Amino acid sequence: MEKLAMSASKIIQTRLVLPPDTNHLNTIFGGRILAYIDEIGALCAMKHAKSTVVTASIDSVDFLSPAKAGDALTLEAFVTYTGRTSMEIYVKVVAKDLINQHERLTTESFLTMVAVDEQGKPRPVPQVYPETEEEKILFESAPFRRENRKQRAANRK
Repeated sequence: MEKLAMSASKIIQTRLVLPPDTNHLNTIFGGRILAYIDEIGALCAMKHAKSTVVTASIDSVDFLSPAKAGDALTLEAFVTYTGRTSMEIYVKVVAKDLINQHERLTTESFLTMVAVDEQGKPRPVPQVYPETEEEKILFESAPFRRENRKQRAANRK
């Protein structure tokens, strides 16, 4: 199976934070961000695998700063590492105040998606290779995150 550049799986979405998306502090609900992350992660994984995918886990979510009503959210996702049938997806969310042009990283997340066939059985996915400095760092640190996932799974038993 061929290897693909990490950039080949990249998906970028922009969303406007509207008042119904916010809590009493006028900041976006964390659950809304999680839904956006899961959606873009699935799109990214489907683009890479050319297959239906399922979410195996949301491995980590770090809420770093709030996004407020009126901010534009830019979500960026790409595959950082693959197993035989699984893909680790990195998602970052940046909020931008379009009036003042102030931009800030709000959220970073790692997800694991699994490619499946028509019967719902796992199917192989292409491997990835990094090109940029950011991609190299994420690629090289992926085995550590994978080991953490395995440890969490072992601790559940």
